[in-house]
Amino acid sequence: MEDSISKDLTCSICLTIFTDPVSLLCGHSFCRECITNSLSIKDQCPQCRTTVPKEEKYLPTSHILKSLAEKAKEAEKIKTKQRDETTGVSFIYLFIDVMSVSESLCPEHEEKLKLFCETDRQLACVICRDGEKHDGHKFKPIREAATSLRRELEKGMEHLSDEIHAIESLANMQREEITKTHVMSQQLMTQISTQFEEMHQFLRQREEEIKNELKEKEREAVEEMTEKFKAMDLALSESRELQVKGTAALEISDSVKFLQSWTEVNNMLTPECLFRPRANDLQVARTSLSLGPYESHLQFFVWKEMLQVVKPRAELLSLRGKNTDVTVSDDLRSLLCTPKKFSFSRENDIYHTLNYSFKTSSFGSGQARSSFEFGSMDASKPSGFGSTHAPQTFGGHFLKYDGQKYVISNQSSVTELTFTDRPRKIGIYLNCSSKELSFYDADKMKHVHTLSSSLMSLPVSAYFNIGHSEDIDRNPLTVCWY
Repeated sequence: MEDSISKDLTCSICLTIFTDPVSLLCGHSFCRECITNSLSIKDQCPQCRTTVPKEEKYLPTSHILKSLAEKAKEAEKIKTKQRDETTGVSFIYLFIDVMSVSESLCPEHEEKLKLFCETDRQLACVICRDGEKHDGHKFKPIREAATSLRRELEKGMEHLSDEIHAIESLANMQREEITKTHVMSQQLMTQISTQFEEMHQFLRQREEEIKNELKEKEREAVEEMTEKFKAMDLALSESRELQVKGTAALEISDSVKFLQSWTEVNNMLTPECLFRPRANDLQVARTSLSLGPYESHLQFFVWKEMLQVVKPRAELLSLRGKNTDVTVSDDLRSLLCTPKKFSFSRENDIYHTLNYSFKTSSFGSGQARSSFEFGSMDASKPSGFGSTHAPQTFGGHFLKYDGQKYVISNQSSVTELTFTDRPRKIGIYLNCSSKELSFYDADKMKHVHTLSSSLMSLPVSAYFNIGHSEDIDRNPLTVCWY
């Protein structure tokens, strides 16, 4: 009977019990992989030779056959296991039958294993319990220990399915993030190549324009020099010809012949006219080829030109505020503390700060970059540089400059930033999507520090606080426009 069932569940192609069985319209069943490979060679059923239409090649799984095949495979495994046991093959099982264990003997004392040591988590006999090895250990009868362990396993199994599902979800999410990272990296690679190509194209075009300008200046200069050279060459030829004629005439001793020879050749021209100095009328055209500032500072000027076509450009922020103790320049780029009334108290510090907050345009998406110049401030004058979000909503963090050092400050701590050279200009870069604010040395484009806050709500504006000291200087905070 079992052999008949196994035969019905056997694939006629691979001659083994079905794996993921599917059925054709003709009624014959095969393993999915077997029939797929067969149909890719010939569109016929391997058993009855019935033609299989192309639209039938997508075959759903036969769940009834799949269930029966799995049971047949399990039965085959049990038969194999029983056959191995009769030949003395040893197996390790996850769960131990309590009745069979109770009849097992301790390998050390050859006593029945009737106890379970909870301390060592192993089976034991009565002699083991009383021995030094298990001194002070806690024991339970085997049946009681098995019941307790089974209860714990059943309780754990109840939540294991949910745990597996949760981990699978996390794994899928992580897999998606890995894919996103690869895609984003490729997009950024393309973006980098595109932007560098734009710069290369600008530089190549500008190089060609400057070279053409040089060639045009060369052409004009050479054309002028050529005209001068032709005039010199003509004068030289005429002078040499005159020299030959004069020498020949002077060799004639007869006065009549001498006069006739000279007047026939030179007609009415007198010697004074013929021998007038001609070199004085000629002048060498000197080389005046020059590219102006491009000749000595080409890279600098082209870099400044390229800033005008760079996209996206730095945000042209404008400072705005209503406090009468602070002066904003007419172009809205510079900020200077000019208090009209101010009383000092030196109880706690050599100076005290009046904080004037000024904000700029708002940003709600994408990225934004700007730079600010602090000038050569007096060491006694404190000056703070706020984040592009109000400090109280950006986790209480902000960048501060007190005339001597830069610090990252919040309500509970102050972290001093160290530099080889103190930055004169600070650049800020805001990434709205990641809610990160980065500070840079704007002259060297070196990263200074990055702040991040998940509490930041968009849109945000840049806020700046300037300080005041008794010894007021006149160096404003200035927005750098490129």
